[in-house]
Amino acid sequence: MLGAVPASAGPPYVTDDPEPTDTGKWEVYGFGTGTSFDHGVAGEGGFDINYGAARDLQISGVVSLAYRHDDGDPSHAGLADTELGAKYRFLHQQDGSWMPDVSLFPKVELPTADHRFGSGKLGFSIPLWAQKDFGRWSVFGGGGWTLNPGAGNRDYGFGGVAVTRQVAKTLSLGGEIYHQTADAIDTRADTGLGFGASWQVAPKWSIIGSGGPLIQHRATTGNYAFYLALEFHD
Repeated sequence: MLGAVPASAGPPYVTDDPEPTDTGKWEVYGFGTGTSFDHGVAGEGGFDINYGAARDLQISGVVSLAYRHDDGDPSHAGLADTELGAKYRFLHQQDGSWMPDVSLFPKVELPTADHRFGSGKLGFSIPLWAQKDFGRWSVFGGGGWTLNPGAGNRDYGFGGVAVTRQVAKTLSLGGEIYHQTADAIDTRADTGLGFGASWQVAPKWSIIGSGGPLIQHRATTGNYAFYLALEFHD
């Protein structure tokens, strides 16, 4: 994951929210992501497309190019795996109750990637996300599990929690902490902090971004991560 800037989350945060796109509406993000290492940077850039297919149901697709640059070595770029998903909200928060919004957001990873950036195997993840709003404040988080087939890969778990505040009609600020277990036999678990903003610059357009340090096993997982996108919302 603005119109009159209702509470919303998801992009630019790693931690997702349970709120689906409104029925019959579109959300499209032209995005770039990256993680910096001691001697290079790696990430993706592409389009994250979401459509409100029915009440409480969002269908999604992500098409992107992956890249990696290592100091002293040639840079590489190629097609990343294509992601397809469906977010379904099955619980709704209510005023005067602690009941949050809750959604399932299963996704499949189609093996479309260049051999440098994918395993050539079909992947799958199933996260559960929840959110509760308190006036201008929103708290959301959750986690899940990913099937990550391929030589040397490991299935892994992930999760996070984020807090955002609507500080002005067109500006939201927030922060998060997130974690992922090791996704391959030669990697380590990683934990990161992110600080983000969403700024509506026109009735249907917003600039969103986040960034922050990785704080666990930085030698192998990276030093800093960032996300920047131009969002169109109809």
